Amino acid sequence: MSVTPLAAAHPSARPAPAFRGRIGRDARSGHYAVPRRYRLHLAAADPDCLRIAVTHSLLGLERACPVTFLPAVPDCADGGHSELRPLYDASAHRYTGPALAPVLSDDWSGRIVSSHGPDIARDLARRFGGGRPTLYPCAAESQIEAVERMCGQGIEEAAQRAGAADAQEAERAAALDTLLGTLGVLERGLGSHEYLISDQITAADVELWVALVQLDTVHRHHLDATAVHRVADHPALWAYARRLAAHPAFGAHLDLDAISRRHHARCQGLEAAGAAVQILDWKTHTAEVTAVRPQVRRS
Repeated sequence: MSVTPLAAAHPSARPAPAFRGRIGRDARSGHYAVPRRYRLHLAAADPDCLRIAVTHSLLGLERACPVTFLPAVPDCADGGHSELRPLYDASAHRYTGPALAPVLSDDWSGRIVSSHGPDIARDLARRFGGGRPTLYPCAAESQIEAVERMCGQGIEEAAQRAGAADAQEAERAAALDTLLGTLGVLERGLGSHEYLISDQITAADVELWVALVQLDTVHRHHLDATAVHRVADHPALWAYARRLAAHPAFGAHLDLDAISRRHHARCQGLEAAGAAVQILDWKTHTAEVTAVRPQVRRS
C-alpha cells in the first residue's frame, strides 16, 4: 500500500520529550547496544508506551532489555509517576517537570537515555534487531513516517476535535470529515493487503493498530452514535485490527481496564451516545493471547 501524508495535517500534539538521547552503533556514541544494559519503563495504557511494548515483543527483547510496567494512572498531581522521579532527578539538575513514561533508562549510569517514544521504538529495532523481524524495512522509512502522521493527525487528533464539547459544530464536522477521510484511505489500501506497507508486520502496523485501539476504546466515547457507526463502516480496517489483536505481541499488551481507568482519570470532556456503540469486542479477540502476557512487574 502506498501511503502519503495528509495535505491538511495539523501540527502534532505530542508533548516535547524531556530527554532525547539515542542508542548508537558502537561505544563511540556513548549509548550503544549491550544486552541488559537498558530498561524500559512503560505504562501500557498510554499509547506511546503501548507502541513500544508491542515493538519490544515483536523483536523478542524480553531478556535483552527488561521492562518495568507502571500503574495505568500516574500517582503524582502533575501527571507523572513517583516511581520514575529518582531517574528524572538523577538525569537533570533541578528537574521540575512531571516524571512521564515512556522511559528508556541506562542501568550502568542510573540515568535516562530517552523519553521520546518514536526514538525508543526505532532504536530498539535498529540497534537490538539483528536477526529479528525487520520493523523498519529499507526504503520504507518515508512511508512509515507518513503513517505516523496519518495516525497522529488524521485519526487521533481529528477524533479528539470531532468529540470536543467546547468546539463549534462546524469544527467538529470538519474534524469528523478528516477522520473519515483518513480511515477511507486506509480501508482502500488494506482491502487487498494483509499488512499496511509490506507483506509482513512493520512499525507502520504497530502505529496504526494502537491508533485504532485508542479510537475505539477512548475517542468514540465523545462522538455521537451516528459518527461511531460511520467510523465502524470500514470492514477491512477493523478486520485488520481484530487480526492483529489476536497476535501475541499485540493482544498480550492490551489492558482494557487500564485504558479505561487512564481515560476516566484524564478526560475532561462529556460522554456522548457513541460510548454505547463498541466497534470491536477486544476482550474476545485477545482472550487467547492475554494468557501469555509477558511476565514483567505490573503495578
